[in-house]
Amino acid sequence: MESIFHEKQEGSLCAQHCLNNLLQGEYFSPVELSSIAHQLDEEERMRMAEGGVTSEDYRTFLQQPSGNMDDSGFFSIQLLFFLTGYKQCLESLGFRTNPVQQSRVSEAQDRSYK
Repeated sequence: MESIFHEKQEGSLCAQHCLNNLLQGEYFSPVELSSIAHQLDEEERMRMAEGGVTSEDYRTFLQQPSGNMDDSGFFSIQLLFFLTGYKQCLESLGFRTNPVQQSRVSEAQDRSYK
């Protein structure tokens, strides 16, 4: 390998930079990630509708903003998992994946809010 690709952090585009750095190239732009996030939003809407479009849960869901992106450049972990094919894709690239224990996630969240 002649050089290592590293996309410098800009704003809140952590997911974009993470994906591009992992894949070693400029594969995703904010516009592309937004489009994919909207597709995930639509899939989630369809799944919620399966419980009934007149249900309180469905109406509440429709009133909420996207959980997959926002205007600051935030993209959800679900979007990252979707784009990488998560475990299978990473393992095919030679990465070893280990499930994170919920207690460790809670500990990390607790530390981040202090």
